[in-house]
This record gives sequence, C-alpha cells and structure tokens, in this order.
Amino acid sequence: MDRAQIVHENFLKRIANRDFPDGAPPRAGLSNTDAVSLFRSQVLSRALDRTSRAMQKAGQGFYTIGSSGHEGMAAVAHALRPTDIAFLHYRDAAFQIARAEQVPGQQIAWDMLLSFACSKGDPTSGGRHKVLGSKALTIPPQTSTIASHLPKAVGAAYSLGAARRHDPEHRELPQDGIAMCSFGDASANHSTAQGAINTAGWTSVQSTPLPLLFVCEDNGIGISVKTPKGWIQASMEHRPGIKYFQANGLDIFEAYAVAQAAADYVRTRRRPAFLHLKTVRLYGHAGADVPTTYLSKSEVEADEANDPLLHSVRLLDQASALSPEQALKIYEDTCARTDRVAAEAATRPHLTTAQEVMASLVPPKRDCKPTNGPSADARAKAFGGDTRAMDDPQPMSRLINWALTDLMLEHGEVVCMGEDVGRKGGVYGVTQKLQQRFGPDRVIDTLLDEQSILGLAIGMAHNGFVPVPEIQFLAYLHNAEDQIRGEAATLPFFSNGQFTNPMVLRIAGLGYQKGFGGHFHNDNSLAVLRDIPGVIIACPSTGADAAQMLRECVRLAREEQRVVVFLEPIALYPMRDLHGAQDGGWMTTYPSPDQHIALGEVGVHGDGTDLAIVTYGNGHYLSQQALPELQSAGLNTRIIDMRWLAPMPIEALIKATEGCKHVLIVDECRRTGSQSEALMTLFREEKGEIPVARVVAEDSFIATGPAYAAPLPSKEDIISAAMTLTGATT
Repeated sequence: MDRAQIVHENFLKRIANRDFPDGAPPRAGLSNTDAVSLFRSQVLSRALDRTSRAMQKAGQGFYTIGSSGHEGMAAVAHALRPTDIAFLHYRDAAFQIARAEQVPGQQIAWDMLLSFACSKGDPTSGGRHKVLGSKALTIPPQTSTIASHLPKAVGAAYSLGAARRHDPEHRELPQDGIAMCSFGDASANHSTAQGAINTAGWTSVQSTPLPLLFVCEDNGIGISVKTPKGWIQASMEHRPGIKYFQANGLDIFEAYAVAQAAADYVRTRRRPAFLHLKTVRLYGHAGADVPTTYLSKSEVEADEANDPLLHSVRLLDQASALSPEQALKIYEDTCARTDRVAAEAATRPHLTTAQEVMASLVPPKRDCKPTNGPSADARAKAFGGDTRAMDDPQPMSRLINWALTDLMLEHGEVVCMGEDVGRKGGVYGVTQKLQQRFGPDRVIDTLLDEQSILGLAIGMAHNGFVPVPEIQFLAYLHNAEDQIRGEAATLPFFSNGQFTNPMVLRIAGLGYQKGFGGHFHNDNSLAVLRDIPGVIIACPSTGADAAQMLRECVRLAREEQRVVVFLEPIALYPMRDLHGAQDGGWMTTYPSPDQHIALGEVGVHGDGTDLAIVTYGNGHYLSQQALPELQSAGLNTRIIDMRWLAPMPIEALIKATEGCKHVLIVDECRRTGSQSEALMTLFREEKGEIPVARVVAEDSFIATGPAYAAPLPSKEDIISAAMTLTGATT
C-alpha cells in the first residue's frame, strides 16, 4: 500500500475514533465560517493530490508533486487580498483554492483538474503544463521547482512603490497591494533565493518601499536531503531590513493570525517580511518517490501522525465550528466529487500539433496610447547642450544614449536599471546623464547581482513598466541566464499569453576590446540566448542603426510585449574611423526620433553580384574594411548586415542575396554554436547551387593582452576566404 493510501485510511480511522494529534487551542481572529471555508480548501487540495495520482496511474494525468502537508497555506491566502500578486511554491494548491473562494465565479476544482489532464481547456496554461496560476486570482503561473521566481517577486514589490511615483499606462496591480512569494526550506538554500532575500534587505535598509512577503514552507527536507534543524530560523531571523515571523502551518488558526500580522506589517510599513511556516511533507516528493528509501519508517509515520487535516478537524471541533462527523462528511464528499470531475476532465481534448503548442510563445499585442514623441521643449530641456552636436557624426555609444533619452521622454513607463547605470553612467558611459535627466526612480542603480537586476525588470514588467535592464558584460549574463530562459521567456507560453513580462535587455558584449579584454569582457558566444524560444535578439553595428533598432526594440516590448535582447558591440562603442586615422568613417549622425528599423529588416550595402558577405556587429565593420581590396581584386561585393539575430530574418536574407554568385558568412562568434551554423544551413537549403563559406572565431576563450584578437576573424581572414571562395586573385 502506498503512503497516500495509508494517510487516507489513517485520516478516516482517526476521525472515527476522535484520535487527534495534540496541539494548542484555536487562536482568536478567525471566524467559524471562515475556518470551515479554509478547511474545505484544505480538503480539496488533499483530494486533488489523491486524484492526480489516480489519473497518472490511468494514463490520464501527468504530474504528481502534491501539496499534502502544506494545506496550511490556505490560511496565508485568507490573510492576503486576491489582488496581491502571488508567486507560488509548487506545493501551494491550498493557497490557490482558498484564494478562489475570495473571487466570485471560480470553478477551481474543474480548472485544476483540466491542468492535471493537460487539457487544452485548462484556463491557465492551455494544456502546456500542470501549473498553479490564474489571471483572475493574480497568480502568475510558476513552473520552477526551486526559487527562480523570488527575484521577480522582489521586482514586483518594487514596482508597487514605483507605480505610486510614476503610474504606468498598463499598470496591473493596485497601489496599496503587496507581493508575496513562497518556497520550500530546501529552495531557500539556492543562490537565487539568497540573492533575492539579500536584495530585499539591501533595498529595505535604504528606506526604499518594498512591500514583499516571503513565505518559507519548512517541511524539513528537500526531496531526500534533510534541512538541519533550526537552519531556516537561524539563517533568516536576523536579516537586515526584513522582519521575521514564525507560525505553525499545521494550525490554520495560528497560521492565519501570524500571516495576517505579517501581511499587515508589509502593507502598512511597505517593508519586506519573512514568514517561516512549519509544515510536514506527506507521501514523499512525488508519485514515484518512496520516502522510506531515505527516511526511517518511524520518521515517515511521525509526519503522517501530524497530518494538518487532523489538526484542522481538532481545532474546528474545539472552536464549535464543525463536528468531526461533519468534517468527515466534507472529506468524503470532496473526494467523491474530485473523482467525478476528473473523469470528465480526462475526456477533454489535448494539444496535438506543434502549432497549437507554440501558439503562446509570442504574447498578444496590447493597445497603447498613441504618441507624437517628445515635444521640442522637453527635448531641449533634457538634452541641453547636446542638441548642438546632433547634426555632427557621433560614435555609437553617444547615439544609444540619445536614443534612450528620447525613448524615456516619450514613454514614462520606460525604466532603466543595472549596476553603475545611474550616477556613474555605465562602464562605457552609455547611460551618462540619464539619471540627471529622469531621476533615480527611472534610472536605478542596483546592487551587483545579475539575477536581481533581471528579476527587478521581470517584476516591474508584471506591473506595466517597460524595463530596460543592463548587464555590464555578456559573460556576466551566465550568472543569471535562467531569469530569461526559465522565467521571462516562458511566462506567456505557460500562461497562454495571459501574463507577460516585456523588456529590452541591453547587454554590452562580443569581442575585439584591446585594453580591457580577457574572456569576461570579450565574450563572443550568443548560444545561450539564441536557442530560447520567443526571445528577440538585436545587434547593431553602426550608431544610426543602434538608435533606430533600439526604438524598435522598445516598441516591440511596449506594444507587442516581447522579451528583447539588445546586444551592443563594445568595441564599436567608441569607433570613429574605418580605413585610416581620423577619417571618421564609422561615425553617423543621429536619426530623427521617428525613424525605426523594423524587426527583420536587414541592411544591404552595395549591389554587387560576385560576392555577398552576410555578417553583423564587428563582422560588418571588418567586412567594410576589407571591401576596397575585394573591389580591387575585381569582386563586385555587397555587404549584408543581419541586424536581427533571432528570429533569423530568413526571407530578408534570401532576398538580399538574390543574384549573388557566392555567399561568405562572417561571424565573430565561435565556430561551434554560432549563427554561422544556421546561416550555412539556410543557404545550403535555399541556394544549394551557390558556393557558401564562412569565416568564424575559433572554439576558444579570448586572451588578455596583445593576443586578444588571435582567435577572432580579421580583415585579412575575410579577404583570404573571399579569394578562395570565388577563385579571384589579387
């Protein structure tokens, strides 16, 4: 007999015998009516756990990590408002069920069973995953089983204060709301959790409003690894800037009273709190897990004897709210009802085609108020003396700065954040003067933690802002890439487009830095970004393109709710000359604010038919340097700047290379995993009769010092490859 059946039979037997576990009497504060309602939510959570296992055995369900032992979270839900955004631990079915009781018109059992069955009628994910989540309940769907949702909870909490100061057009959350996130004691050890908790405290001690409630559900174990006794309290009780609360999650009266006190503290003080909720885990980790393989039988039975439903029946009886016989009737009726509803849910259709599955990768567009752009007076005030230089050619870094200024003038919901972006103006000065122009609310200097920077952006996007976070160097993204891969990019997918977190992630990257190099500052690998479904990657090569593409990126985020990566080639930030000293060949003038380069629009330079060079970023610069020698060799050449790396602009590239006899791909990223691999495949499939070759970087990290460029493509490499490909001679 499995542990779920043992727990079920123990419950029936002990209720019949009035054999209850010991515990404190009911605390004041929870009415009898509300207490019975919470018990019903707890029972439905338990029944759904049992039903999910039966569905899996019958091949009708696909997820069995349950909430049994954590039913006390129903009391936490009751202490909050249904408009308080909640990022939930995967054992929090009772929270979602109790919150559904606060919102009229919900059919929570039906909705959750559709999710168990992966039915495309599931109102949250549309059949893509078993998730806790609901638009009506302000619960973004969560698929992570660790703590990767905590950074965005910090961001959402920050957005509540920010929205009071700068109300965004598409604000989702009430200004008097709070944010809540829950997680397990094992997840509390994850670097993501520690970073988020640290960020919350760091923010709080500076008196910045951050109304966030952390809820740690401490069942003492993570799959099979025990949490040291007292660890959560010892490590969390004295965190600077965060008030600690503790409650027995087996006791709904105590859990509600303490959760209400914690929520009131967060709501009135606008400061974070940590609620440490003691729970037990029943059944083991998941359906296939046998807890007695790593715990003694006596330990397993001790947890089962502390079944929170047994505690609830005892407390309800002591409060004269519900007799044990009435409680048993609720339990039996609920189990029978979930079985009936599950049988119907299992008949509902599933997703069957790739098109159906992928339909929510791209979020829906949203209506935005029209704008004519910033006024002349506003621009004159913001730019000051810079306006006199706008008619003169400038390097890329300055044009990006001006584009950001115009965008922030035009759209009050655009917010920049990152390490050193404000007072210092960025490592390379790209964000200079922005904090002076728009203030620290909109140009936010963050702590040194990439997970927190991206979490801040994701959370603020949940509340209608259009974040423009900055990661100082491409290599630093690897510290936090799951915030894009596992959180930002998956949200519309797993919510069927109901929740979005649009942003424009600015990253300084790629190679060719001479004086400040090495593999941390010269990172030429984009593979970690290119394979994330739904993410757009833009990479300009000239200042004018950068300004126009950045405007399009913000439009894509603001109007189409997309997650966009704007990759800025560091070596081209200051680039002025192309062929000779002081020729100014790589500088451009600032395009007027109404000029954009649309997603998928490539740059075509020249109309030669002998050779098409397909490239981007620094590759475009090097190809232009090589052009005179190629032309001298009789090669009539055109250079095609991709600009948009993902999704690959396939149709535009095919059209741009029409009539060309040879195609040379110049890719500054590594031979393995680079854009060149996809481009080679594309041209072989579409233009199989045309010779194609590539110039790429070696599969190597980049050294500091004089050898910085040794593994990277060069002007000479491009010329040599072009000659070999075409058979031309100098």
